[in-house]
Amino acid sequence: MGTGEKLLQEAMKTLRDIPKEDRPREKLQKSGAEKLSDKELIAAIIGRGVSGRDVYAVSREINRCLQEKGGHLSCEDLLAVEGVGPTKACQIVAAFELARRYLVKEQVKITTPEDILPLVSALADKKQEHFLCLTLNGAGELIAKRTITVGLLNHSPVHPREVYADAITDRAASVIFVHNHPSGDPSPSTQDVEITRQLQEAGAILGIRVLDHIVVGKRGWESLKQRGLM
Repeated sequence: MGTGEKLLQEAMKTLRDIPKEDRPREKLQKSGAEKLSDKELIAAIIGRGVSGRDVYAVSREINRCLQEKGGHLSCEDLLAVEGVGPTKACQIVAAFELARRYLVKEQVKITTPEDILPLVSALADKKQEHFLCLTLNGAGELIAKRTITVGLLNHSPVHPREVYADAITDRAASVIFVHNHPSGDPSPSTQDVEITRQLQEAGAILGIRVLDHIVVGKRGWESLKQRGLM
């Protein structure tokens, strides 16, 4: 089975295909809302589907509508989705309005390495190696950016315990690592690849995905993900 088929199969799962502890509301109670994807958050709000349409099928359609409308939904928009009645439509619109009232700042969403670079541009001029961890929620939005270690000239030892301590507190769904090469050459070293592998393994145990590891230097930047090194 190809990667595309696997992704499609994963996307088309119904609630009955998911272990009870990994279903949206159970997952939210156990791990916090930050761990849920957009589709799962919608499923947690609406609770159930309708006859012939599973809650995940309905939530996928609502999510598509959200993306098209940029989050500015009305009850009329939602009522056009098969499986959404007045009650579900009001629940979603009310949830969005309540969230809007309490938002204090615009969230930074990370979708590509280029989204990260403005946040870490100062690293290129550092004379010591700095290792940063960016924590993200289930929507790919930045929760926090932290410096984990500062090394000696060209070496910054990193331990999974230090890396994931704050990520766990943040209830992060995923993380992105960034560090600089004081030499100016951003090419990932063998040690960079090995550290990334170790952190990926530790993250898998904790249920926190490592999305990428970016290396920056005066001569540019490199993504281990794009290079196929992770």
